[in-house]
Order: sequence, then C-alpha cells, then structure tokens
Amino acid sequence: MKIVFLDADTVGNVSNLSRLGELGDFITYPLTPANMRIERVKGADVVITNKVVIDKEVMDACPGLKLICVAATGTNNIDLTVAREKGIAVKNVAGYSTESVAQSTFALLFYLMNKLRYYDDYVKSGDYCKSPVFTHHGREIIQLYGKRFGVIGLGSIGTRVAEIATAFGCETVYYSTSGRNTNSEKYKHLELDELLGTADVVSVHCPLNENTSGLIDIQRLRMMKPSAYLLNMGRGGIIVEKDLAKAIKEGVIAGAGIDVLVNEPINKDNPLLALKESEKIVITPHVAWAGIDSRNLLIEKIYYNISGFIKSYNQPEP
Repeated sequence: MKIVFLDADTVGNVSNLSRLGELGDFITYPLTPANMRIERVKGADVVITNKVVIDKEVMDACPGLKLICVAATGTNNIDLTVAREKGIAVKNVAGYSTESVAQSTFALLFYLMNKLRYYDDYVKSGDYCKSPVFTHHGREIIQLYGKRFGVIGLGSIGTRVAEIATAFGCETVYYSTSGRNTNSEKYKHLELDELLGTADVVSVHCPLNENTSGLIDIQRLRMMKPSAYLLNMGRGGIIVEKDLAKAIKEGVIAGAGIDVLVNEPINKDNPLLALKESEKIVITPHVAWAGIDSRNLLIEKIYYNISGFIKSYNQPEP
C-alpha cells in the first residue's frame, strides 16, 4: 500500500516515524498547502493528516483512497459524511497526550504561582550576587495546597488534572460544558458562575463547540477572584482573548497560562502579545500535548490503526 503523511512537521522529530515504512510505500511531506492536496493524495491508499483538510474535493479526485488517518483526536478537518458515503475509513488517535497536557497544565501554573520568571531573572541578572542575605522575597510565592481547583471539562485530560490537583491537596470541583457529566463520584459539580466565583485556579480542558465558544468573556472574568489563576489547555476560542488581555492588564485576575489561541500561529496584533513583559501571563505555542513520549505514542497508535486496517482489508470475505 502507498501511505502518504501530508504534514509530518506537525509531529516533529520522532524516532519511530520510519516504522510506518514497514506497512508499505511510505512518503512524507513536511507540510502540504491546500493547492497541492490532490496532487499528493492521488494514488495513495492511506493518507495521514494532522491539519490538512481532506474534503469532498480531495476525495472525489482520489478514488483509490481507502483510509484517512488523523494524527490527532479531533476529526474536524475531515468531511466524515463524504468519507462514509465513499466507503473511506477514518481513524483518529485518542489518549496519547493526556499525561503531557496534564503535566504542562501544572508547569504553567507553577511558573505563575512560584513567580519563576522573576526569580530566574533576579539570579541571572547578577542581583543575587549582590544580596546581603541568602534568600530574596521580591515576589510572593503562592501555595497550591488547600486551594479550590476548578476544572472545566471533566474528560480524560480534565480527569487527570483533577486527580493531580487533589494529590496536591486541593479541593477539586468541576463544570460540565455538555451538561451530561454532572454526577462524578469523586468531584463536586458546580455551575459555571459558582465555579468561577469560588475557585482559586480555573483550568479549561473542554472542546470548542457551540456550548463553549466565547464561554469566558470579560463578564465571567470579573466573577473570578482577583487572586485566581486561569489556565487554558482546551481551545483558543473558549476564552475571549481581548477580554483576557484587559483582565490581566487591569488586575482582574492574578494571572493566566495559555497554550491555545484563536489563530495559530499567533497573530502579530493579538492583544495578549501586548502583555509580553508581564509576569502575570505565560503563553506557549500549542505544545502542551507535544511531549516526546506523547508524540512517539501518537505514531505508535497510527501504526496500529494502519496495520489493523490492512489486516481487515486483506481478510477474505466468508
């Protein structure tokens, strides 16, 4: 079988990528612009894509396509209706990034609560060399233990974050954005406004959909404690970026850790970039999912998706 990976740069340098070559004639492209999709997919039996859209136009022009592998969990870049009509299998990958996202969540939180930027700069600037005392109290370090930790979206990642927060001694509560997961035996469910108004940390781990788009705007940010921290590991559109910039600038909340943005890469005029000198916000370029172990696991799961499909495809009908 001919297997084509359209945007291999999205998974970076992973040691096991070449293993996919065991399954057939394997071709990789760093990235694929929209006008080259058909040219590169044509003749392929299997296509792997992370962000490249595979729609009706592509599927109509590539009748030999048998399997679309999404190198991610979300399948929004695939026209699933057309794929189903044409008998093209679609397989995504779930559960590969849970530990990486959970770890990154707390990495951003501790960067903010422990004022790591300030203290690292203090030492590296040479100021610590001049200190008459062994320690320095330039910024208040906030203890996580005993705080109320609010999770928005108690899926697999939200659940893992809730477990870790509880292990740190937090009272962990959550809000279900779908309204279908409100009976957790471990954690108390709160309505959104109560969670925002009482939590010391609010961590977002829900998908972007009609229920969550613009969910946290300036009105809801003003419900939060001035001492509270907001983290977003879900999707950029869940928090209104201009409102968050305003909240940080005006001291409405204590700080924010953001890994996802409305436009990725970030636009030069994004209001959050105007806060680049602020110690109250840390922004990472959608890397919470991308620990090397997670990316290796992603490729491993793609391997098994393809090998499983090949076995079933070659199985003679009874």
